Amino acid sequence: MDYRKLGLTGITVSRLCFGVLTIGPLQAGLPVARGADIIRYAIDRGVNFMDTAQYYKTYPYIREALKGYRGDVVIASKSYAYTRDMMAASVEEARKELDRDVIDIFLLHEQESELTLRGHWEAFEYLLECKQKGIIRAAGISTHTVRGVRAACEIPEIDIIHPLYNIKGIGITDGTAGDMGKAMAEAVRNGKGIYGMKALGGGNLLSDVDTAVSFVLGNNNLASIAVGMKTEQEVTMNISLFEGRPVSKTVRDEVSLVPRTLHIEKWCSGCGKCITRCSAGALKIVDGRAVHDPQVCRLCGYCGPVCEDFCIKII
Repeated sequence: MDYRKLGLTGITVSRLCFGVLTIGPLQAGLPVARGADIIRYAIDRGVNFMDTAQYYKTYPYIREALKGYRGDVVIASKSYAYTRDMMAASVEEARKELDRDVIDIFLLHEQESELTLRGHWEAFEYLLECKQKGIIRAAGISTHTVRGVRAACEIPEIDIIHPLYNIKGIGITDGTAGDMGKAMAEAVRNGKGIYGMKALGGGNLLSDVDTAVSFVLGNNNLASIAVGMKTEQEVTMNISLFEGRPVSKTVRDEVSLVPRTLHIEKWCSGCGKCITRCSAGALKIVDGRAVHDPQVCRLCGYCGPVCEDFCIKII
């Protein structure tokens, strides 16, 4: 496994980051013990970086996975808090539920621009206080926008940027993969640590996972890339891809047999673009949001890229 420094923070992370959202109640909904086993399986094979968030409700999985483990594991969490008191509660919740005195990285969740950063600055200032006290080691933002990365570039106090980046630019709301790549390069020049998300486009790029992974690994501005995994076979496959080793046919076959479904987030606005794109007729609008018929859906992923709000994922 390749390990890299996150910007100027001094934090060393595995190039493959375990995106814990996928195993939790918002997506796969695995039992805590089962999800913890998968996380521990990854840790035992060299993955030392976990990405989570208050909203994901996955702290118990990580806590269980780390019971009895004496090695170093880096945990990044995120919060939508926009006031000092809200962020204080978020940080303390993470410390308590993860059973850790120090949270390595804490981010403002889904910042869109300099305007949203300004609106959340009170919460970010609390993170800076936590950093001074040693409660967290680094502070930053996650973002789905090029504008968010560029805004964070100009703020010296921001250590880490966690942007959305994949070969098709799926989910980037204000530009292309090329635009995001240029913004990330600027951020690295400004000393920021960058770790990416949605390398597989929320599952919409699973049909060519090798190409999708090769693309993100080819960008050396990414110290790490968070990938959601919900079985040991997926962990094994991703570790092989990240280490540049061939994936056995047995593992690929096992991964292909993992049950998957189309997941539509609750913030769907019901715009209907996915319905127009779906040639199978598997989607319709019900009560103002898109729903799918699993008996008709082919899990082709063609609907995902047309959703401007990144609501559609294959999990």
